[in-house]
Amino acid sequence: MNCLRLFGFLLLGFFLTTEMQAQTLQNYNFNQFQNRPYYFGISLGYNSSNFKISHSTDFIKNDSYRLTEAINGPGFEIGVIGNLKFGDYFDFRMVPTFVFTERTIQYTAVNSDDTHTERLESVFVEIPFLLRFKSHPYKDKRFYVIAGVKYNYDLQNNSRTRQAENIIQISPHDYQAVAGFGMQIFLPYFILSPQITFSHGLSNSLIINKSLEEASVLEKILSRTISFSILFEG
Repeated sequence: MNCLRLFGFLLLGFFLTTEMQAQTLQNYNFNQFQNRPYYFGISLGYNSSNFKISHSTDFIKNDSYRLTEAINGPGFEIGVIGNLKFGDYFDFRMVPTFVFTERTIQYTAVNSDDTHTERLESVFVEIPFLLRFKSHPYKDKRFYVIAGVKYNYDLQNNSRTRQAENIIQISPHDYQAVAGFGMQIFLPYFILSPQITFSHGLSNSLIINKSLEEASVLEKILSRTISFSILFEG
């Protein structure tokens, strides 16, 4: 009986070892990158942005607008990636990015369906600080989740505030929380990573101006963005 048990353990060990070796052999390209403590890359992406709006008490009192809502606007982004590994499963990442985006606030009149829109075009410099957790690689692929915070500065803000007075004033500074997920695909010469991230503002971007009716009905504006990116690293 003891011999049969010993034979069973040896057979099980053989199969487990063979399976682990097979998985290792399936990661042909991954093995070229696993020993690198850091690497760099570029990111190209499309984004859709809008605002989360909170109304002020003046919104109830006003007799001009019955509805204020944010409308999604398209944009694109290009960034530079710096990646530092912590063990086999964690990375610290900095991804300075230029982001071009458009966001719109739409007002609907009280006694009609007439609308008035404020379109805000921005060019952001984003500096995200991110932590990434990766799964075990299999067949030169691995999934990951990512989270962190980022600081945004709107390069176009100064030129926008010099325009007509009926333009809503938005602060050039913004802080956002970031979360997302993606997949690494290990190719012979680089790592290809499709990625989706969600960003939500942590600070009020609205500059209060009670002299403008459009601004007086708003109390808080938080930015929100969904981004789909393709990353090239190596």
